[in-house]
Amino acid sequence: MGTVKPETLRRNEWPPEDWRGRFYLADLHVHSRYSRATSRDMHLPALARTAREKGLQLVGTGDFTHPDYFRELCELLEPAPEEGLYVYREDPEGPRFILSAEVSNIFSQGHRRNRRIHTLILAPSLEVVREINLALSRLGDLSADGRPTFGFPVKKLVRLLREISPEILFIPAHAWTPWYSVFGAFSGFDSVEECFEEETEHIHALETGLSSDPEMNWRVSALDRYTLVSNSDAHSPSKLGREANAFWYPMSYPALSQALRTGNLAFTVEFYPEEGKYHFDGHRSCGIYLSPSETRRHGGVCPVCGGRLTVGVMHRVEELADRPEGFRPPGKPLSVHLVPLEEIIAEALGVGSQSKRVKKTYRQLIELGGSEFSLLLEKDLSELAEFVPERILEGIRRVREGRVYVRPGYDGVYGVVSIFTPEEGPSGDQGPRQQSLF
Repeated sequence: MGTVKPETLRRNEWPPEDWRGRFYLADLHVHSRYSRATSRDMHLPALARTAREKGLQLVGTGDFTHPDYFRELCELLEPAPEEGLYVYREDPEGPRFILSAEVSNIFSQGHRRNRRIHTLILAPSLEVVREINLALSRLGDLSADGRPTFGFPVKKLVRLLREISPEILFIPAHAWTPWYSVFGAFSGFDSVEECFEEETEHIHALETGLSSDPEMNWRVSALDRYTLVSNSDAHSPSKLGREANAFWYPMSYPALSQALRTGNLAFTVEFYPEEGKYHFDGHRSCGIYLSPSETRRHGGVCPVCGGRLTVGVMHRVEELADRPEGFRPPGKPLSVHLVPLEEIIAEALGVGSQSKRVKKTYRQLIELGGSEFSLLLEKDLSELAEFVPERILEGIRRVREGRVYVRPGYDGVYGVVSIFTPEEGPSGDQGPRQQSLF
């Protein structure tokens, strides 16, 4: 049930060479170790170091609402030369930081009693964040979780914080996830306007989330007015930059704010949405994943146990779509789909992505190539061929061309994107010899 024949997903749109040096890469949505189910390594020094390895020039701090983390931010950050941005004190020439946090609102509104919406918040200064935290501390416990939860409508959150500063930015987070999102199948709405009501005019961007990409969102004409952004929502350093945004220089908080309001981005870096853990419908307990048409055929229940299926992102997009698959509104930014370098290395070597061999190879390639995004996105293949093993180079080539294969994610289970076919085996068409880096 739910078997998907491996096939080419799509051909990537690739940024022209003359764009190089004109844009910077930003991951605006991350978490700190103060959030639940988050690595202890998610702190400023690790974020700064990992951002360098990934090739990110701008990273969200995450979790500025948590009292202990806010104290760390005040101690470890200092203003960057770019307006509204910060640098880690020990690495003043390193990646810039933008003050960010995610807030959860659980409330009743409309015909459903249980609305659960997550919102990414960006702030222009530590002084503004201090006022945000003071206001929110009167309404809930900020120390319980790096992503605090409140019991009032999300539109009140927008209104409350805009009274503090009109420069604060609000982005509905992972907009299609079944739970905790503006369009979620179980707790969301059918439109941005229905959710934010009179505060809708202050919403300029939407985060597509790992289980959807811009192409899917373009099928819904009502979303044309919003800038679509992609972020990692990282809970561990290795996940940083798995999705990102390419903004045009200059880099500053006001310039980024203007880009989000106007949609003037160069491109977004996308996780293959099929790999997201809520892309298809399914039932994890029974190992069942279904396309939207299969779910409708089974009446929304699991064909094995008769339980309720978790309706995935693809299903929700089709419910709200008024355009055919493949439609592209004019003037929208490019959408570049990548596979993380560690995953490419692991598949090329035929070992697990967390193995020591993969970690060692990853570090060697980063030292030689500059950063992960430089290897995956920027350097010519001919240049990479000078130091990248042939099998890994072929993996990078296939990812750039969109020649990958997929088993969709469902009900909290990540999908699997494969670069090489089973027939090629761990060593591909190069035979059993494993090429050395040096």
